[in-house]
Amino acid sequence: MKAGGIDSSRIESMLAQMRAAAQRPQTEGIANLAAPIGADKSTGKLDFADALKASLNQVNEVQKSAETLGKNFALGDDSVSLSDVMIAGQKANISFQATIQVRNKLVSAYQDIMSMQI
Repeated sequence: MKAGGIDSSRIESMLAQMRAAAQRPQTEGIANLAAPIGADKSTGKLDFADALKASLNQVNEVQKSAETLGKNFALGDDSVSLSDVMIAGQKANISFQATIQVRNKLVSAYQDIMSMQI
């Protein structure tokens, strides 16, 4: 059963891997709620600037990793499979889109606060 020269079982396998990878960030985020990024261990307070910076750095690292995998695959590295490249690209896309949504919410909250009467 080939669809356009590609085995359909491999396509189903890649789709299953992508679905599994899409579910991982949600469960990892729940596990990280116990010790939030940027939390001060001595006082238990959360520093917003540190948390935001750490989150942006994490998104940047995911994007760099996806780009490196893509370059290695394009250069013919046999240790990198197409499914790994696609999954890394989707992870980078999802994390970037989530960052965009957080930014939009922050801008909206800022505008709401600035339009309040004193």
